[in-house]
Amino acid sequence: MQRYYKSYIPYLFLIPAGIILVLFFFIPFLETFLLSFKSYRSDIYNPEWVGLKNYIELFGAPVFWKTLLNTFIYLIGVVPALVILPLVIAIIVNRKLAAIGLFRTTIYIPVVVSVVVAGIAWKWIYADSGILNYFLSFSGLHKIGWLTDPDYSLFSVMLVTVWKGLGYYMVIYLAYLTTVPKEQWEAAEIDGANTFQKHLTVTLPYMMPAVTFVTVMSSIAAMKVFVEIYVMTQGGPLNSSKTIVYYIYQRAFENLDLGYASAAGVVLLVITMLISIFNIKFFEKGSYPAK
Repeated sequence: MQRYYKSYIPYLFLIPAGIILVLFFFIPFLETFLLSFKSYRSDIYNPEWVGLKNYIELFGAPVFWKTLLNTFIYLIGVVPALVILPLVIAIIVNRKLAAIGLFRTTIYIPVVVSVVVAGIAWKWIYADSGILNYFLSFSGLHKIGWLTDPDYSLFSVMLVTVWKGLGYYMVIYLAYLTTVPKEQWEAAEIDGANTFQKHLTVTLPYMMPAVTFVTVMSSIAAMKVFVEIYVMTQGGPLNSSKTIVYYIYQRAFENLDLGYASAAGVVLLVITMLISIFNIKFFEKGSYPAK
């Protein structure tokens, strides 16, 4: 009887997290899924059941495909940078160097800065008369419309996301670096491996669980980016920086088209889940030694 009771103890610790998931994820998702089959255009208080009409209209809207493309560009541009650069920085700051504590603090400062504050600050930097264009003019180059040119606006916002996320993911990598056995590094040195080869053959295999976590989390964050877009560009110019979450926000809270926005939200959730499953399957394959 006691053994039977102990086998259920671990599941008791999952109850608080399970309650939070049910209240703040499963129930809202079910409500959103049901809303996606209704239309609020004629009467916001008495929605009309329209079935799959919102989904049909969504997939037929060029703006939706434009925002989806922008979101994937954001994903492809931001995630590799947030996976690789923090790992390189973590390896550097993990060494005993002069003023390394100050360097760590400097890298981590953007993490504690509010996204809104960071967005406003970078908006000033990107302005036509901002510091970046000042240096371009001082160098004899033409000014660039970092946030007003459709060719640069999305990439300018992507840079802010990378800048703000470096310190956060660096700390995660630093925590995993402490688990790498020093004996493995010493054995690699005896075999004649240089610094790059040691990290490639010893550090990276032990860091794969962290790489998987960072890839999944940064992918989810890139897919649902909103605040940076809202503060810096509001999706412009010409929808060049409008992502799917900002598109959902516009349709739901500016146009009060809750059914259409809910359909877009369901599609976003499905895409995010598929990307997360792919990342986990791809990066965790062979990450853990067989027992």
